[in-house]
Amino acid sequence: MMMLRRSLIAAATAALTLAALPALAQEAQSADEAMPEGKVLPDIALGQADAPVTIVEYASFTCSHCADFHNQTWPKLKAEYVDTGKVRFIQRDVYFDAVGLWAGILARCGGDEKYYAVSDLIFDDQKTWLAGESGDAIAGNLRKIGAKAGMTSEQMDACWNDQQKVADLVTTFQRKAGADEIEGTPTFVIDGEKVRNQPWDELKKVIDAKLAEKG
Repeated sequence: MMMLRRSLIAAATAALTLAALPALAQEAQSADEAMPEGKVLPDIALGQADAPVTIVEYASFTCSHCADFHNQTWPKLKAEYVDTGKVRFIQRDVYFDAVGLWAGILARCGGDEKYYAVSDLIFDDQKTWLAGESGDAIAGNLRKIGAKAGMTSEQMDACWNDQQKVADLVTTFQRKAGADEIEGTPTFVIDGEKVRNQPWDELKKVIDAKLAEKG
């Protein structure tokens, strides 16, 4: 995890371009030493606080299966369980690569109240923004998503250059994903039970069983 942290932080703080990613591994150690100590950030939840079942999703913004879940399954889960007060939903970002971390910083850039809206935009446009042929192109594509969400260029620059926030996001990912022994995405923790990604009908059975246990 430490080497992953170093490479992620080095990438996130390499000015405002992703073009330098191939060379960042050599600079990771010094970048890590220069970073402030990160703290664990609170979860951003959707749904009623007293919902009988809590679902935590570990997701990476560069994971195609995560995008499939959010584009196909998430609307059903939200409408049937979250909006009806049955489930409290929490998305936790996983950073397997520097590009995913940049997207994660952008998702948080508009504040907690806009996190899920921006996250949806990132997943909706995943194929487009990841299709950039260079780091600069990918960064430019992410900027377009931020602009669509109402962020200014200056606001995005400030978020990507906020070393404390970057350290906090990486620490939050490491601590929480490590505690739940997350090895791939998307992975769900449904009322404490780790559940692999699966078709909606199968996932729905698990949720209904957990709700039945609560009476």
